[in-house]
Amino acid sequence: MRGGMTPASSPTSPVVKPWVQAIHPYIPGRSTADDGRKVVKLSSNENPLGTSPAAVAAFAGAGTSLERYPDAGATALREAIGAAHGIDPARIIYGTGSDEILHLVASAYAGVGDEIIHVRYGFAVYEIATRRVGATPVVVDDRDYATDVDAILAAVTDRTTIVYVANPNNPTGTFTAKDEIARLHAGLPGHVLLVLDQAYAEYLAPEDDDGGLALAETAANVLVTRTFSKIHGLAAERIGWGYASAAVIEALHRVRGPFNVTIAGQAAAVAAVGDTGFVASTRAHNDRWRDWFVGEMGALGNAGLRCVPSQANFVLVLFEGQLTAETAYKGLMDAGYIVRWLPGQGLAQGLRITIGTEEETRGVVAALRTLVERAG
Repeated sequence: MRGGMTPASSPTSPVVKPWVQAIHPYIPGRSTADDGRKVVKLSSNENPLGTSPAAVAAFAGAGTSLERYPDAGATALREAIGAAHGIDPARIIYGTGSDEILHLVASAYAGVGDEIIHVRYGFAVYEIATRRVGATPVVVDDRDYATDVDAILAAVTDRTTIVYVANPNNPTGTFTAKDEIARLHAGLPGHVLLVLDQAYAEYLAPEDDDGGLALAETAANVLVTRTFSKIHGLAAERIGWGYASAAVIEALHRVRGPFNVTIAGQAAAVAAVGDTGFVASTRAHNDRWRDWFVGEMGALGNAGLRCVPSQANFVLVLFEGQLTAETAYKGLMDAGYIVRWLPGQGLAQGLRITIGTEEETRGVVAALRTLVERAG
């Protein structure tokens, strides 16, 4: 037989590559209870205020051209993003959510024998993207659930090609300040691409910008990614974007799927960029009810509940007393609330809880308080 393979040694079915076999598929936040009940969904960090009315109208108005392919260059979307952020539209990449862009980076810059660094409590997609291309994930320690710049720099080797950093981080909500991001970048060799995943950046006050876009403007080895799924409320359409040097963007276009953002999605995203009032009202709502939620959890501190400081639209609550995270997760589900329990990411002791509407936030706090009292 060709290739020297004898019938006796020939596989009887297609063989999955070992690095793909090692992938644990991404598990999304649930929307139903174990018994199938529809419950309040606080598991996926979606916008409790919905979507910009302007974006909804633009999406509906784009439904008359279903026979046409979308603009493969996403021209209007890139121009809108560029104008909003004062950046060059030609250096903007776009994708099926920022998840696709995270995968594109690994496809373009890593492979078998290479290493990709991310923090221990980082976004689950980083490891999946790494293993998908046969690279080796290098997981570094955190500093009380936050990104440890020194640990990342200490892990860099000649085989390192990418460092993924979410800022604010998911699932912990922690934020790495501008000077630390600058120190991280300065400490990386020029061949290592620093990917700053800013999916939750719009929840920050303008003065808390981590400087990522400014770095990407001048540095050859920085890529910033953003998404329309969170504060813009367009999770259903899966639209993300990124900004980097012309050389990095050109490489990502080589592996990007064609027509990867739909006509309606592009129209909705353009409208969402322009609706700054909706973004501001969402941020204000999140600030108010996140602060309230954290204060209420603080009142339960004697029962062993602790909030990790968050700059996102969710809070990671640690259960360090009689009431365990697993018991609380199941108890909240019984009470009509689904949150995110992440034992598969080493967070069996915590629950990530999205900040919902006022009613939802008050309700989940009341349910937690009842569970604490029962645990006594």
